[in-house]
Amino acid sequence: MDHMHNSKKFCHRDIKIENILIDQNLNLKLTDFGFSCSRDIETCRDYVGTMTYMAPEIKRREKYCGTSTDVFSLGVVLFILVKGVFPFIEAKKDDKYFHHIYYGAFEDYWKHINAEELSDEFKDLLLWIFAGEGHQRPTV
Repeated sequence: MDHMHNSKKFCHRDIKIENILIDQNLNLKLTDFGFSCSRDIETCRDYVGTMTYMAPEIKRREKYCGTSTDVFSLGVVLFILVKGVFPFIEAKKDDKYFHHIYYGAFEDYWKHINAEELSDEFKDLLLWIFAGEGHQRPTV
């Protein structure tokens, strides 16, 4: 993603488990660039992606930074790899799981999704990635 975002200056906008392949050397390969964008990646407006991986600003139909939404989607992938389930249905404040993150009820979120056993460091990373505003998320 660093190469894609920083060297090539484009964003994927549909990062999900189904679009990640592993080669014979266990290298990850990102596929399906049908929603990718290489112009104005800091001010995207298109409503594209897969529902359960979309960042909240896309859901709100706001202008968004494509690289930040890729990081959000990667966080969903990371959560699925660790827990085996989605972290929420949709990143919207009325989602039965995401609303805990949205309103800052983090302990309720971990308890509600049965993820209290995760390390504090991992929880902090996920909450940083799942920030409701793109500019609050980490970069690659």
